[in-house]
Amino acid sequence: MSTATNAQPSSPSSPSSPSSLKRRLVRRLVLLQAAIQLLVIGALVATGHLINFSSPENTVEILQEAVMRGADGRLAMRATPRLATLREAQPPLWFSVRDRQGGRLVEGRIPDEFADIGATLDGVGQARLGWNMGDPPRQSARMRWVDSAAGPVQILTGADSPITWRNLGLSLLLVLLEVVLPILAITVAATLLASHVVVRRTLSGLHAIVARAGQIDAEQRGVRLPLAEVPAEVATLVGAFNDALQRLDDGHARQERFLADAAHELRTPIAILHTRIENLAEGAERTRLLADAARLSVLAGQLLELQRMKVHGTGRQRIDLVAMAREVVAEMAPLALAAGYEVSFEPLAARVEIEGDRDAIARALANLVRNAIEHAGGMGAVTVRVMPPGDIEVIDDGPGIPAALREQIFKPFHRGHATGPGAGLGLSLVQEIARLHGGEVTVHDAPGGGALFRLRLRSARSGEAPA
Repeated sequence: MSTATNAQPSSPSSPSSPSSLKRRLVRRLVLLQAAIQLLVIGALVATGHLINFSSPENTVEILQEAVMRGADGRLAMRATPRLATLREAQPPLWFSVRDRQGGRLVEGRIPDEFADIGATLDGVGQARLGWNMGDPPRQSARMRWVDSAAGPVQILTGADSPITWRNLGLSLLLVLLEVVLPILAITVAATLLASHVVVRRTLSGLHAIVARAGQIDAEQRGVRLPLAEVPAEVATLVGAFNDALQRLDDGHARQERFLADAAHELRTPIAILHTRIENLAEGAERTRLLADAARLSVLAGQLLELQRMKVHGTGRQRIDLVAMAREVVAEMAPLALAAGYEVSFEPLAARVEIEGDRDAIARALANLVRNAIEHAGGMGAVTVRVMPPGDIEVIDDGPGIPAALREQIFKPFHRGHATGPGAGLGLSLVQEIARLHGGEVTVHDAPGGGALFRLRLRSARSGEAPA
């Protein structure tokens, strides 16, 4: 179908690349587990299971800040606000402060267990003194050597006091470094490893769905997406998609039955119409009516042939493309000559044999020749060429076909001109016949201008060049 129409196909906008479901699942799982762990650790901190908000550590710091030496050089306690608050909050407060020279300052009643323990711990920098689990409840003690205004001193006490903001911050940092971060690191590593395996296995059924979905096209019927190994959440979507495919198949089957029935029913009234037109008196009107009836007959035949091949396929027999093409050219020559064309047949081999449906291939060639006659401008030559291993070319001298339209012309009911002859089924039928013979039909620019249609069929055997 040669035409000079310059319509351009619309290019659909490319959607943005979707994010990976696997990455989203892993990321959300890691974030969820991290949030849960932080909540648990926060609850343990708030309830004092990880951080003790009242501790003798702060008491040691308060005493360290208050230790001084009096005018006589002995150890004394300065009346600091923090010490006064401690004495009010922790009655009875007890502590023992010793220096390296043997000086000692004692306040409150020191438990008998710790009364004489200070001297024995002079070589120890710090110690926590307590009891084993299961022992009767007793008071524990804390000992630390610290630097103070009175020099290095040993402070021994058992009184708890509220923790300071500084100590709270240090404790939280210690919990973060020693507890939170290691647990999070292990959790993230384990989650990434486990999620990779679990998610991959969970989504393995989707790969089969994608592979099967790639088989769906306009000519492939009965394809359904598999439901095996598909998660229940996705199975609902896959089932709905399969139901939609079933409805499409049913609708396509109804459409094909309608077209076949319509084409079959049209043949009888078309034959009656053709007979009645032939009985009319000679004249231009009779000639036009006969041409219209002939186009109707061709259309009905093409519809029937298309539906026959879709339902029953093509019959296979060994055929000689050269002999078949010569017969088609002889049958189409009167129509071409009447339209103003010269017709030539150029076999490039004595025989070109293939396995195929002779009637279907002959109809395909006739449609290509008829297409050239109808759209090549009413002048020039139409050349049919047969060549090994199984190619047939139909060349005309018309205006050619723009590259942008070369895929559209093979679509059913596509016509280059809305007022042109035919119903747009001829080239679609040619493409279907080529596909059923394992080949293709393509259109190119002819060497001298015009259009070159190449029908390529799977060849079984080719002959020698003609003498």
